[in-house]
Amino acid sequence: MKNIVLIGMPGCGKSTVGRYLAKALGVDFVDCDSVIEQTEGTEISKIFNEHGEEYFRKLETQALKKLSAAKNSVIATGGGCVERRENFEILKDCGTVIFINRPLEDILGDIDTSKRPLLADGKNRLYRLYERRLPLYLEACDIEIKNILPPQKLAEKIIDEVKL
Repeated sequence: MKNIVLIGMPGCGKSTVGRYLAKALGVDFVDCDSVIEQTEGTEISKIFNEHGEEYFRKLETQALKKLSAAKNSVIATGGGCVERRENFEILKDCGTVIFINRPLEDILGDIDTSKRPLLADGKNRLYRLYERRLPLYLEACDIEIKNILPPQKLAEKIIDEVKL
């Protein structure tokens, strides 16, 4: 099976849906942010606070390169992986890229923005990020899926769309 790579905004459901998807397919689930935290031995928020976003983006690219060797996996990326052009080719090499596009109002209703480094200043930042990233997500993805369903149903829809 070709890997399924999930991209999208923070809080769009990449990790939650990714776990359902991996379970339904009987494959591994890998979270890029978790790989970074394990490699660095610290939390993403601490990496941002101590080293800044650019340093984190370099770590993210390294993690994506490492994950491109994965087989039979569902891979959840960080929301900003599309911020670096070099990641587009890595994403495509990883597998079928799915953009989970969730309404921002739903994201804001679910996530604690204070625990997300790039969303610490709240909803205005989320809207600005979405505006900047939307064209990047659309360019990087093979398939766009609107997240307006419960996670398990969304996973089923992704399976149908990917035509495994």
